[in-house]
Amino acid sequence: MTRKSLILVAGIATMYFQNAYAQEVKDSVKTNEIDQVVITGNSRPKAKLESSTAISTFTAKEIMKQNPISAAALLQRVPGFAVETSGGEVGNNLFSRGIPSAGGYEFVQVQEDGLPVFEDGALQFANADNFFRVDNTTGRLEALRGGSGSIFATNSPGGLINFISKEGTNDFKGVAKLETSTYGLMRTDINLGGALIEDKLFFNVGGFYRTDDGIRKTGFKANNGGQIRMNLKYVFDKGYAKVYYKKLDDRNTFFLPIPLTQNGNDIKEFAGFDANYGTYSYSSISQLNIPQVGGGYFKRNLQDGIHPKVDAIGAEFKYDLGNNFSVLNKTRYTNIDMNYTGIFPAGGPQTAAGFANGKGIVGNNYQYSLVSSGAVVNPTNVQHLGFWAIDKKMNNFVNDLQFSYKMDKGNVTAGFYKSNWTSNQYWNWSNILTTATDKPQLLNLVDTSLSPSDVGYSKTYNGVTQMSFLQRNTQTQGSLNDLYVNLDYNITDNLNINVGARYSRDFYRGFFANTTSGNLNNSGLTTDGVHDFTTTTADDNMSVLGNQYSYWRYDIDKLSYTAAANYKINTNNAVYGRFSHGFRSPNEEAYYNYFSAGSQTQPLEPVTTDQIEVGYKYYTSNFSIGVIPFYSTLKDLSFTDVFSDGSSENTFANTRNMGVEIEGYARLFNNLLDLTFNGTIQNPKYKNLEAGSLLEGNTVRRMPKLYFNITPAVNITKEWRTYVSYNYYGKRFQNELNTQTLPAFGEVGAGTSYQLGKIRFGIDATNVFNTIGITEGDPRSGSPSGDGTIMARPIMGAAVRGSITLEF
Repeated sequence: MTRKSLILVAGIATMYFQNAYAQEVKDSVKTNEIDQVVITGNSRPKAKLESSTAISTFTAKEIMKQNPISAAALLQRVPGFAVETSGGEVGNNLFSRGIPSAGGYEFVQVQEDGLPVFEDGALQFANADNFFRVDNTTGRLEALRGGSGSIFATNSPGGLINFISKEGTNDFKGVAKLETSTYGLMRTDINLGGALIEDKLFFNVGGFYRTDDGIRKTGFKANNGGQIRMNLKYVFDKGYAKVYYKKLDDRNTFFLPIPLTQNGNDIKEFAGFDANYGTYSYSSISQLNIPQVGGGYFKRNLQDGIHPKVDAIGAEFKYDLGNNFSVLNKTRYTNIDMNYTGIFPAGGPQTAAGFANGKGIVGNNYQYSLVSSGAVVNPTNVQHLGFWAIDKKMNNFVNDLQFSYKMDKGNVTAGFYKSNWTSNQYWNWSNILTTATDKPQLLNLVDTSLSPSDVGYSKTYNGVTQMSFLQRNTQTQGSLNDLYVNLDYNITDNLNINVGARYSRDFYRGFFANTTSGNLNNSGLTTDGVHDFTTTTADDNMSVLGNQYSYWRYDIDKLSYTAAANYKINTNNAVYGRFSHGFRSPNEEAYYNYFSAGSQTQPLEPVTTDQIEVGYKYYTSNFSIGVIPFYSTLKDLSFTDVFSDGSSENTFANTRNMGVEIEGYARLFNNLLDLTFNGTIQNPKYKNLEAGSLLEGNTVRRMPKLYFNITPAVNITKEWRTYVSYNYYGKRFQNELNTQTLPAFGEVGAGTSYQLGKIRFGIDATNVFNTIGITEGDPRSGSPSGDGTIMARPIMGAAVRGSITLEF
């Protein structure tokens, strides 16, 4: 057992024995687990102790006191979820129980009020967290791992993440918050809720607006925007009706790998690049304006970053039909218009001579100059960067109709789930040349052995080395038609069984435009007002969208099922066991790879998974712990990373994982100290591959074998609380061959708060010791190996936020 594992186990043991001396008090960050009722992954509201699921819960009060910098940061507190938070506020990656993917939220479904934020949470450049934000309109989070996820949602064998909105009550309540930071943050949140007609008609409305410069220095507003959410609920004798609306309009910079120096497990800064605060996404390279084959210009502004405009309107209706029958219907329509602009490194830094020689310039016959001023420079290293622009127009209509029959000892639920979604996207990618520094400068490169009027004299056009080298125009549609049934039955007062099944008859359709190549040689345009485009190589292989389309279709006919039992030993202890079988349909990039290929070497299959989990839960007012061993196998897992040259990875593998999730909380020493913790120990491997596979027995890429969070807090007085948090993320491998190591790291956070009547003052600091911890290498550069200069994405540097919150 490793030293880190021993620390985790010792901490748990200490809390268990100290529990005998703890006493309950009213004001604590954690709501009593024994009192909590959950609905996600269950057919009816159920006491957490009696639910045969691995589920973590966070109330609005708990979320407020954690004050997460992003939704991904909040989900780091869930065992079984390995979360990469280095991308910024959005665009982050979550891996459930060691299930690898290209990124996003591919094997879990992110929900708001029991329906998906968008049906597929891992579309290309459309991670689910792009389309929702955590603010004071969130009343509760329930995060389910594995288990019944595949019964209550599609394509979610890894679990369900359900953000449940606040609703109004008879008592008018409100929350207002102001927040600032060391990185130029100015954020305001507000939420109001109450009754328009007592006992009958309730409302809740709120949202936020925020602007900041970014922890990494971009030279512009890295995050700028906000959202508003509202709902109206009418309660009548036999049920209720609710309508709601969400508007999100937000811009967020997406941070990508930077150069670092690696020596074994030692990670240091690359010369000229600040590992904690530097980025290639900088204002000096933010504007792109290039002519296109056939006419017109393509313009893009990096400062827009990931910019979704989301409109979602929905309704929920529940009615008691009598004779123990009830009906529940949930429906939502979501429309998303998103511009996505990011800087994606095309490999690592190169010497000035090496890059020039790679462009066909012989010897030292090269000259670099700054695009901004024309000044000749002699950089030690240069960096090739992708300027990727993606436009996505998406919509999703979903309806979940559910009938329930209540028995003396249980209930049966049956439903029909219908979801239609469309994803239209357009890509236009170019490559640019800059200095290999933070705050990069655009560079031009010329061959001094030629004259300015010679063919191929310049290797750039205003710093662009490859103009619009990749274009895509595609559409993907999904039509999901799922029937499901779930039985929850108490055999005795203490023994409960749960069985469920979901039949999915789903249809996927799409098309993509065929492309050709062209240049601007005969366009009549000039590169500098004098010379035509024959003098530069930047336009030699421009992508041109054709007027021919290729069409494809793919059908799903799958059954998911689960069976579980929960035995309540007494009012504080329970054990459970569960088996589940689920699947994940191929993702958007997998469809494109498969149907655009000239020939297929193997069939395109859904990913199938079998999971077994057993659990022990112990809940009291002062101490709670859940220990959940699990085992899972996956078949036909596809890897679909898009490389920097526009090609796509197309690798398939099978995996096996076994591990233990641990989650707990304790109040100690008469509430002087409270301690929350979660951790996961696992061993994900590539298994049962074809004979001779180099991957057999390797550790699954980007998956730590150990990761955990421990947060002790001291309640100095009833009003004054301070805490320290420690996040540990174990050693991983960047690639399937296990040749590139991502060293383990720990991140320390700290904070304090003071409650003055109804006003709360808070200070929260993240990465206080400026740890250089890398969450991923560069998945777009193939299979790196060895030490030296690497490209990787480290966590953000130290930052402090201060807030004032008024509850009324």
